[in-house]
Amino acid sequence: MFEEASEVFDNMFKSSFPLTFIVFIPAVLILVSPLPAEAAHEFTVYRMQQYDLQGQPYGTRNAILNTEARTVEAEVLSRRCVIMRLADFSYEKYQKALRQSAGAVVIILPSNMSAMPQDIVQFIELEPEMLATETIVPVYFAMEDDELLSIYTQTLTSSSSQGSLSAAEVLLHTATANGFQMVTSGAQSKAVSDWAITSLEGRLAGVGGEDLPTIVIVAHYDSFGVAPWLSYGADSNGSGVSMLLELARLFSKLYTYKRTHAGYNLLFFVSGGGKFNYQGTKRWLEDNLDHTDSSLLQDNVAFVLCLDTLGNSDSLHLHVSKPPKEGTPQYSLLRELELVVSSQYPEVKFSMVHKKINLADDMLAWEHERFGIRRLPAFTLSHLPSHRLAQRSSIMDVRSVSLSSRHGAGEPPAGPHVDVKKLNRNTKVVAEALARFIYNLTEKGAPADLQIFTEQMQVQEEQLSAVVDWLTAQPRAAQLMDKDSSVVSTLEYHLSRYLKDVKRHYVKADKRDPEFVFYDQLKQTMNAYRVKPAFFDLLLAVCIAGYLGMMYLAIQNFGVLYSVVRRITQPKTKTH
Repeated sequence: MFEEASEVFDNMFKSSFPLTFIVFIPAVLILVSPLPAEAAHEFTVYRMQQYDLQGQPYGTRNAILNTEARTVEAEVLSRRCVIMRLADFSYEKYQKALRQSAGAVVIILPSNMSAMPQDIVQFIELEPEMLATETIVPVYFAMEDDELLSIYTQTLTSSSSQGSLSAAEVLLHTATANGFQMVTSGAQSKAVSDWAITSLEGRLAGVGGEDLPTIVIVAHYDSFGVAPWLSYGADSNGSGVSMLLELARLFSKLYTYKRTHAGYNLLFFVSGGGKFNYQGTKRWLEDNLDHTDSSLLQDNVAFVLCLDTLGNSDSLHLHVSKPPKEGTPQYSLLRELELVVSSQYPEVKFSMVHKKINLADDMLAWEHERFGIRRLPAFTLSHLPSHRLAQRSSIMDVRSVSLSSRHGAGEPPAGPHVDVKKLNRNTKVVAEALARFIYNLTEKGAPADLQIFTEQMQVQEEQLSAVVDWLTAQPRAAQLMDKDSSVVSTLEYHLSRYLKDVKRHYVKADKRDPEFVFYDQLKQTMNAYRVKPAFFDLLLAVCIAGYLGMMYLAIQNFGVLYSVVRRITQPKTKTH
């Protein structure tokens, strides 16, 4: 039989080339020519935080993606890239993707986050929960555009329709529908070695003696959010840095003239790593208190005033670890703040918030606690009543512009933002209270409504606004601010305009027992390829196998028939 079939094939190849073309060439072409993947869209994605702090890992541990797209409405999410819009995001949906071991999660953010409706801003409360534990599932954020929304809509239609179809319809839909393969271009993330967190200090020397008391004014400049490349930190703590620079400008003018040159040293400190348990402040204190014999922090510190999140609200809260005792410098400043607010800005609600330092906590609540641990009198001024509020560490903390064009009269935009007029007012409150304390105006009988900073000495709202605009023009996550960062060099330049002895301080993690570890691959390029689903390839292979099988049987049967006909038609040989 095989000899006859071979003969048939041989005869067919020799005498019927068109038949050979019809039988074999289509199958061969399909097998050796896979369907091309059409590049539908290329866009930038920002990966969720990945860092270690005091030996505890946080965020996502993965940075590689090459898998098919689905929305969370699909029944099966395992090894799929789950796409969801922020408007539809919920912690339950996010956990569903993690529980089913999704290949990745991509969250599409609206292009204008400062004008989002209030219900979307609930995401702010979920950011700390997303970072509370580590996950091996890569989590990305992407800014919406027309192409990406189209991909999401098509994927949503495909994912949603499967739940209402019969098994046969689902099979047919799966085989014929177009899908998207999501692929990242980056490598797996790895720890960044020798990363330096930079802090800056500058001073205004007092006059009148050698052992003058020192007032320290502090603000951390780095920002924090669920994704480092989206962390702009407008209110927290762009507002605090802006206020510190304006205070430096104002008091440098006062210290220029002999009659207003006060008997207090003013030490300004812009700290790095504030969002990572105030690492810059910790090292600065160690350098000044443990590793040198001459420092303003060792001599006579009146108090340390930390500025944190001051760009909004009609409330001001002075956070303390220990209520100041009457007769102390910190008690005097508290009274001056109360006096300025009640007499000049009655719309502001001022209060003191007492919270003891809990050394058992992994993270300190406020920056003044770093000084309190070293027994330096310190407090933090903020418009936030509690350190637990999630808006201190949110990617939604962005600079809001053209508020009137986005919202109705009197309606504030959703989410944290900076109101420059309130930042300007809060800066006046702090400046006036400090001046009354430094020049002892209350004891000298100066009226409560006396304003020091007026006319040519007034607080410049345009300057405050310009600094906030500049700070929020780029993300300021600690992982992105190395010692050569333009943010650090520009801050250094501004401090040098007003202060003396401006210098940098660096902190690097210990190589043997690091307190913090940062990772790379936080910003990547993702490509969405238009492809048929994997099931389509399987179905195609089955169809090709069936086609070739039928051709084999047909040819085999044709060979048998050909043999029979040949025997019948072959003339018989005469025998003698």
